[in-house]
Amino acid sequence: MIIDAVPGDAVRNNAAWCQAVCAAHGHPGTFGPRAWTSARRTPLYYPDAVTLTEDADATDVLTGIDRTTPGASVKDSYARLDLAAEGFRLLFEARWIHRPAGLPRPPAPAGWHPVRTPEALAAWALAWSDGDADEAALFRPGLLADPATTVVGGYAADGRILGGAVLSDAAGVTGVSNLFTAGDTDPSYAWAGALAAAPGGRPVVGYESGDDLAPALAAGFEETGPLRVWLDA
Repeated sequence: MIIDAVPGDAVRNNAAWCQAVCAAHGHPGTFGPRAWTSARRTPLYYPDAVTLTEDADATDVLTGIDRTTPGASVKDSYARLDLAAEGFRLLFEARWIHRPAGLPRPPAPAGWHPVRTPEALAAWALAWSDGDADEAALFRPGLLADPATTVVGGYAADGRILGGAVLSDAAGVTGVSNLFTAGDTDPSYAWAGALAAAPGGRPVVGYESGDDLAPALAAGFEETGPLRVWLDA
């Protein structure tokens, strides 16, 4: 099912997660009335600005970010901006997803539990990054102290990490991000584990694109509108 309306709670939840990642790296961003921005360049894969409202314009996102070198990015949450004239190119498009609070949660697969220690987080991050240490460094131990953030993983009996996700509570919803599976593990395993770990009574939101969208829809999510990510070339 497709709903042609981007929910503002999903947008703000995602911006709050971007803020949490930046804070764990020692430089949180700033929430303005129409955009979240970071005056310092953000960690790998994270935007330098996120639009928070449908009427946000280029000025809202560009005045608060560092463009002294190429590579800054903007998450156009409502797919309404055209930043080509500002020197940006469209990096990718995706769809916001929403799972209503009333839907039953699947039972947790065996071996799923929260990540509690820096050592466990480091191992989880390496599994998420498929062994790339530079990418794994994105997940700092400070995230474990954030009460709004829960990192969860699925473990085989021998301790191997089979999948994982990040749950972030903000704006009255739970966001799911960084969901992954290792090896030949089916994505439904990770979605079941993430949803079972999410707090009850709240909608669950996120965004996906390409081949990753179908497993989310199979897990009970609905599409709720487009988003774009722009990259400063």
